[in-house]
Formats: sequence, structure tokens, C-alpha cells
Amino acid sequence: MTARTPDLSVVIPAFNEERRLAHTLPQVFSYLAARGLRGEVIVVDDGSTDATAEVVRQFAAQYPELRLLSNPGNRGKGYSVRAGMLAATGRLALFTDADLSAPIEEADKLLAALADYDIAIGSRALDRSLIQQHQPWWRERAGIAFNWATRLLSGLPFQDTQCGFKAFRREPTRILFEQQRIERFGFDPEILFLALRHGLRVVEIPVRWAHHPDSRVHVFRDGLRMVGDLLRIRVHAALGRYPRTERGPRF
Repeated sequence: MTARTPDLSVVIPAFNEERRLAHTLPQVFSYLAARGLRGEVIVVDDGSTDATAEVVRQFAAQYPELRLLSNPGNRGKGYSVRAGMLAATGRLALFTDADLSAPIEEADKLLAALADYDIAIGSRALDRSLIQQHQPWWRERAGIAFNWATRLLSGLPFQDTQCGFKAFRREPTRILFEQQRIERFGFDPEILFLALRHGLRVVEIPVRWAHHPDSRVHVFRDGLRMVGDLLRIRVHAALGRYPRTERGPRF
């Protein structure tokens, strides 16, 4: 590790997030400064049609540790996270949603866990008393049903695969993003499936979380797509598209 290696890379996938980023970026940099972390922040613009890219460029004049990546059109959250994680240079890497539904300070919990684990994933399901703003009941029930379907179809043991707040020891987990194939919302179970397949250590940690009313996830349309993605994960594995490493598989 060189002296210039960041302690933490923060990856933020963004599609039409000009308003949110104006509040989110100062919060993230304040967090890094308060913790004394040498950090970099990577915003991945997923073909936005608003001023997302311009907002990032303006903030980059103030924060030289801020980087902008631009996708070739709208490719999806999974594509954006993969691009950001593969571009990251930090010893640790975390991806978070642009709305900071999980406050950035909750990263303390995930980063502390990386002393013993390769991956720490935020969870809304382990302690629902930490949910500060609930989704509408029908969205919440749909989310619970999807997590049940995820465990059933993928065999994953986690209660909440979809929370957009996950941290990684970057070097041992890079292979996950190199092998990732799913580009939209179903990428989270794929990453976790790959992690267990490669013998990586994963821990699920309850985090504070607040629902934002203008969530971009369409419950039923995207839910059906994600179920399809779960089936594709099994197909990819059966066809040998996820070559195992020497660490030893669990899946």
C-alpha cells in the first residue's frame, strides 16, 4: 500500500440526482473529515438527463477527492456500482444511495466489521426499530416478500439483500465485481451469491434507515425483473460463468 492509497472509497450511483447530490456530497466529505479518513468519492452518472454531472463537477472544484464517471447511457444501478467499485482505489470501499437513506454515519458500523469480515452489508430487517421513516405498507410487504423469494431461489441466508449500503475490503472482493453480470436492481443478490461462492466472509448489520418518497424502484415491475435476475444467477453458475477461486466455495 502506498502513502497515497485512500482509506475509503465511497461509490454513489446516480441517475437524475442533481438535487440530492447537492446535500449528499458535503455530508459525505464532512464524515470523512470528522473520522480523519483519507477518502475518495466516486459518483457514477447513469445517463442522467438533468444537471447531475455538472453538480459533481462544481463540487470537484472544492473537493479534489471527488471523481465523476459517466456511463454510456442509462445502464442501471448494478452497472453503475460495478463501474465505481472497479475504479475505486481505497483499502476499503462502500457504496451508498444518493439519497443517503442510511445516514453516512452508519458506515462506522460497517467499517468496524471489516476488521473481521470481507463484506459488511447494511440491513433494515434485523432491527426494524431503527427504521426512522417506513415505506408505505404495500411497499414494505413487497420488500419482505422479495427477500423471502431471494432466500428461497438463491439460498442466501441474509434477511435484507437490497439495502443500498454495503462495505467491502476492496482487494479480496474485487473479483465479485469483475464477475458481476446483472446490471440493474437484481445485482445485490448476485454480489452476495458470488461472495459466498468465493468463500468470502459476509456479515449483516442493522442500520438506521429512512424511506424517501420519491424512490426510483417500481415495486411490482422491478420486483418481477429481480425475480428473473435470481433465476439468471443460478443459470450463470450452472454454465460456469462464475469461476471459483482457491479460497474454497460455499455455494
